[in-house]
Amino acid sequence: MDFTFTEEQRAAVEAAKAVFADVAPDRVPSPALTPGAVAEDFDRPLWAKLAGSDLLSLVLAEEHGGAGLDTIALCLVLREAAKVLARVPLLEHCATAMAVQAHGGPELTAALLPGAGRGSLVLTVAAHGRTGHDPAERSVTARPQEAGEDAGWILDGAQTSVAWAHNADWIAVPAHTARGEAVLALVPRVTDGLTLAEQFSTTGERLAELALDGVRVPPTHLIAVPGAWDRLRQVLATGTCALALGLGENVLTMTSQYTGKREQFGFPVATFQAVAVQAADRYIDLRAMEATLWQAAWRLDAATAGAGGPLPSAGDVAVAKIWASEGVRRVVQTAQHLHGGFGADTDYPLHRYHAWAKQLELQLGPAAAHEEALGDLLAAHPLA
Repeated sequence: MDFTFTEEQRAAVEAAKAVFADVAPDRVPSPALTPGAVAEDFDRPLWAKLAGSDLLSLVLAEEHGGAGLDTIALCLVLREAAKVLARVPLLEHCATAMAVQAHGGPELTAALLPGAGRGSLVLTVAAHGRTGHDPAERSVTARPQEAGEDAGWILDGAQTSVAWAHNADWIAVPAHTARGEAVLALVPRVTDGLTLAEQFSTTGERLAELALDGVRVPPTHLIAVPGAWDRLRQVLATGTCALALGLGENVLTMTSQYTGKREQFGFPVATFQAVAVQAADRYIDLRAMEATLWQAAWRLDAATAGAGGPLPSAGDVAVAKIWASEGVRRVVQTAQHLHGGFGADTDYPLHRYHAWAKQLELQLGPAAAHEEALGDLLAAHPLA
């Protein structure tokens, strides 16, 4: 396969770099240092800049006002966003828009996609289930409304740790039918039967626990295409890997700059073999994270185009998430170690990157969960 990025993908990276150039990670709240410090909303001015640069419509087709690019382009932009800890629902918004575009009916796409591309409508997705460990679609039931009522579906259940839910306009909620089929319902944040309880992440972001009690969904807002939810979940996992890569790359750059200036015994500590070896190991981690990320993103796009392989794209996504979870943890731990006491200085942003790295490591499952999933895939698809 050819991992050379296209001209359009490179243009997306340059646009992202321009948008994120003035974003400072020290604007991120730090609840570990200031109890109760929580972000009430995401960065709306930055969101407006992303919309103005056409980065929110990047993955939408031209008929919806977009550029018609792919998962790889989205991951390239996410990589840049993570370098500055950009506080915007870019991954959840774009991944949900991709699902609606690919599987939604004309009424749903017309209602959501134009506004999503302009940034006037914000989309998010409930992807963590009731506990964060069980499949998200098993946490909510979807049943047809009884005879005599308007056609549609009724949702009951709960979803936890839903990012940006308090500030989004629409939430994609996975559910299962009585026949065990996974469906995806698009639900307005303000609707009868839906309540949001406060939850908070280690990064200081405001999450929500969704409780659905008889939430009515018209048939046009329910996506029942087989594999639609699996595809969305894989895009979310791959995007999380892109965020981990961008964060890790910036942390290693910070570490390199610090150890190059910090002197001990009259020499920069970067010249000490023990320091250089640790930094080199983390560089190898990042390159492995990058290779597996582009493999997963390419396979997702190839699957959309009808290309196949010996394993489903879920296998490549699992490998990428294993490397992302383990790699980003090692990168920030080494960075803290090589920074010494300076790494604990609250005026220095490293502690914020560490909190975000822990969130990304566990988001959508830690490495062990994806190792188990990969083992199941290999058992079901033995390679020749």
